[in-house]
Amino acid sequence: MDFSKLAFVDVETTGYSAQHGRVIELGVLRVENGKIVDTLNQLVDPEVPLNPFIIGLTGIREEELERAPTFYTVTERLQEILQDTIFVAHCVDFDYGFIREEMKRVGLHFSMPRLCTRNLSRALFPEQRRHGVDALMEVHSLQCENRHRAFDDAEVLWKFWQKCSISEQGTLLKKHLKMPRVPRVRYVDDIE
Repeated sequence: MDFSKLAFVDVETTGYSAQHGRVIELGVLRVENGKIVDTLNQLVDPEVPLNPFIIGLTGIREEELERAPTFYTVTERLQEILQDTIFVAHCVDFDYGFIREEMKRVGLHFSMPRLCTRNLSRALFPEQRRHGVDALMEVHSLQCENRHRAFDDAEVLWKFWQKCSISEQGTLLKKHLKMPRVPRVRYVDDIE
């Protein structure tokens, strides 16, 4: 697998279920050969009301979303920035699942290789008890201006990847990326 093109992705959503919830914000950093070449920082109108917990967690207000484009409107741009990359996210099945379901709702098939930074952290730093985004930030001294905002959280994952790549863990990173089970990397078709 070619790791020269990566898309660090985070989504904010209306809830925890991809089948019943909707995306409210997309954050993507496209990295090629170790450099950010494109970004997407986009609010998305979910066309459903937000619950107070999500408003409190993200700080995103319904008024902001009413002025935002729908997911359908941003699909072309999203496909463009993700094209020919590996989808990298923390608890990747969550973010990937939401995007896949949103694509399905607008009549598009979505399938691409993906990598989980939580599993990567577990593989490279087994001595750590916690591997959530907050733990990564604390242990690796990573800064995040707006936690629980999609773009900022995606940027934390990119910083974590850089730390792993350039530190003494770089050798371990390469070793684990070649292993079929850890971190979990799925080989599937590209976006159609």
